[in-house]
Amino acid sequence: MAVLTTKATPAALSVGHRLRLSVAITAGNAAALASRLAGKGSGASVRGQILTRLVPQAFDLLLQGRRVLAVSGTNGKTTTTHLLAAAVRAGLGSDAARLVTNADGANLHYGIASALSQARRADIAVIETDERVVSDMIALARPELLVLLNFSRDQLDRHHEIKALGRAWRIALEGAGSDGPTIVANACDPLVVWSAGTASRVIWVETDTVWHADGALCPACGELLVRVPADGRDTWDCPGCDLTQPAADYRVEGAKIVLPDGTRVSPDLQVPGSFNVSNAACALAAALEFGVGLDAALAGMHTVTSPAGRFATARFGDTAARLLLAKNPAGWAEALPLAQSDPVVLAIDSVAADGKDVSWLWDVEYEQLAGRRVICTGPRAHDLAVRLSYAGVEHTITPDLHDAIAGAPADAVDVIATYTPFQALLKMAGLR
Repeated sequence: MAVLTTKATPAALSVGHRLRLSVAITAGNAAALASRLAGKGSGASVRGQILTRLVPQAFDLLLQGRRVLAVSGTNGKTTTTHLLAAAVRAGLGSDAARLVTNADGANLHYGIASALSQARRADIAVIETDERVVSDMIALARPELLVLLNFSRDQLDRHHEIKALGRAWRIALEGAGSDGPTIVANACDPLVVWSAGTASRVIWVETDTVWHADGALCPACGELLVRVPADGRDTWDCPGCDLTQPAADYRVEGAKIVLPDGTRVSPDLQVPGSFNVSNAACALAAALEFGVGLDAALAGMHTVTSPAGRFATARFGDTAARLLLAKNPAGWAEALPLAQSDPVVLAIDSVAADGKDVSWLWDVEYEQLAGRRVICTGPRAHDLAVRLSYAGVEHTITPDLHDAIAGAPADAVDVIATYTPFQALLKMAGLR
């Protein structure tokens, strides 16, 4: 078990690197300030882009000399990072300034560098990491812990082959060998299990996963996986090779998390959904492994309310809107049951951050909205409307995001949005 009180050894950067970083950070901060003054956003992204343009190795340099805990996966990594950071911060108590995290969810190289540049003295970094950055994180940061949540189809024009990402994780972990990170991994996701198969140590978490469509085939041999009833739940197994669901160290049972010694605890979360109990189980496993006490970890996670705007409530005209993010079929499968308002607003776009291919709409079970009204909004509202017509769901189209919510015939609505309209709504509401 890692010791929370152990401090990292500061990185011994050359004078030249320190000077170049200082100049680049100053330039990035100036650009971030200009972005905020111009009403363009927080400026975190432009800061990182300028920083990494001026010092291309800034990502590597700024990670040196820190104890790193990284979180990755297709869905839930922002919330899980917030939960883990809150748990570790609670464990640090009066030393909370030792921790830095990319709380805004900017998880590519430049976003991570941007966050790290603002806390040069922090020796603990809890970092949300895009799936494509994981290999570099393993090689350059040598994280102590790496949380791997799930693998799902996402942004189909860019991530059409998720097994290739999993293979990259396997190769990076194999290359790290015994010096590699302890992995906290979702035992219910076959691709995650295969990807973590070369790690020197894995802590397995049995989550309460409802989406299995992206885990139908064995990533090792290509055989069709079978699901086997066990203790009232299904586990997966490959009949063609030895890949099978591993025994869990931590388990999610309803609203409870079962610890390795059999203790059952309630995370008492302020973020909704059974999937967030699974996220909390992964965050708790990582926090306890890092040396945070159980009570402190649970108390810290309880403080998380709307990570990077997720589940926040904002007002648009006379209508209060609860904002839910759903980026892909797996995310929509979790978000749709949370949306209880009538009408419900669904916002769709297809720029790079959303994925330009919206064929995934046909994999989402929108039929569950039958009997309620849906307001379709966003640039791809008409594509959504076609899908809802086939699902037999009553709907209208209001392309403008603000008008769709402010004009809803209800005092409060749930809004589910893909990434770009979600960010636009946060900006409209003054939440970013």
